Amino acid sequence: MILPCLLVAPTDKMGRGVFTTEALAAFTVIEISPVIVMSAGERALLDQTTLHDYIFEWGEDRQSCCMALGYVPVYNHSYASNCEYEMDFEHGLIRIKTMRDIAAGEELFINYNGDWDDATPLWFDAI
Repeated sequence: MILPCLLVAPTDKMGRGVFTTEALAAFTVIEISPVIVMSAGERALLDQTTLHDYIFEWGEDRQSCCMALGYVPVYNHSYASNCEYEMDFEHGLIRIKTMRDIAAGEELFINYNGDWDDATPLWFDAI
């Protein structure tokens, strides 16, 4: 499920991103995406490819990884994100929800650390 008001469009600094064409209320689920779960061995191979930048650690022990379908891999990172992702290990899903009211035209960001307000430095130079 992806809300019809979401779209992928070019950004000034980060290639592409996810934007909304309509205002969104805080705590709105905007996307529910299935994932493809891969083993630790498969992750070691993925870490040698461009896909490394698009996968998520998966499972309570974080030994697996997953590739989310839908728009999830296209959301850009921000330490002051306006959305948060939630992993549903039992059902093999990632949900994206807004963390504050969002205006039409805004880019939607997630924090790659997991928690929407986690300022722990990432493996790349982040904005």
